[in-house]
Amino acid sequence: MIGNSARVIPALLLRGEGLVKTVRFKDAKYIGDPINAVRLFNDLEVDELIFLDIDATPRGREPQYERIAEIAGEAFMPICYGGGVTSFEQAARLFKSGVEKVALTTALVEKPELVREIADTFGEQAVVAGIDVRKDWLGKPRTMIRSGSRKTAYDPVELAKRAADLGAGEILLTSVDREGTYQGYDLDLVRAVSAAVPIPVIAHGGAGELPHIRQAIDAGASAAAAGSLFIYKGPHRAVLVNYPKRPRLRELLAAPTSA
Repeated sequence: MIGNSARVIPALLLRGEGLVKTVRFKDAKYIGDPINAVRLFNDLEVDELIFLDIDATPRGREPQYERIAEIAGEAFMPICYGGGVTSFEQAARLFKSGVEKVALTTALVEKPELVREIADTFGEQAVVAGIDVRKDWLGKPRTMIRSGSRKTAYDPVELAKRAADLGAGEILLTSVDREGTYQGYDLDLVRAVSAAVPIPVIAHGGAGELPHIRQAIDAGASAAAAGSLFIYKGPHRAVLVNYPKRPRLRELLAAPTSA
């Protein structure tokens, strides 16, 4: 049986002042205002939100602190923020802005000492290691940085172990190939990484229906994050912020899976 400790987290992408949604990290489409989305998720009693600024690192820009503080100030739930964090001072400023967790993806590879520095000061629970994964032409999973534009030398399991050793409190594991496709999570990837590290893994990328969330939890993830599933509604993908009610979530996470 899966207990109520499993988390189901909306993951939202920031670009400029607005929210966007991508497919495989490309073709970003504007979907609305982040403040409005936060207020709606407040009403839906969401436990946690992830915000990822997809432009900050590629453009060499710092986080938009004032905008993030505005978002965090509206939120009734903890906020995890990722994007453009390259220094301890930036992370500290984000925590002062009301963010509870900072996600490091590019910095995990390029400045791994930053993970340890933040964890030592603010606690391991404050650091989320972002691991973006894309399969190469041979079907081998490779980790990516800089919003999926640059390949690294690490395979996902190796990088996850490194993140845990550095002091990250959890891992945000994103399948670039599945992101925005509604095809379901990369369960083999989730199993491999979850089995390799002692810290929680958040599965991300590909959720198209609620049973996919249960499949990710069964594969070893401690949480499942999704964007399209909680932003779009219906076959025409109309923008409609939504989230399952608590009784439905309890049923989903406790019922035997048919997959």
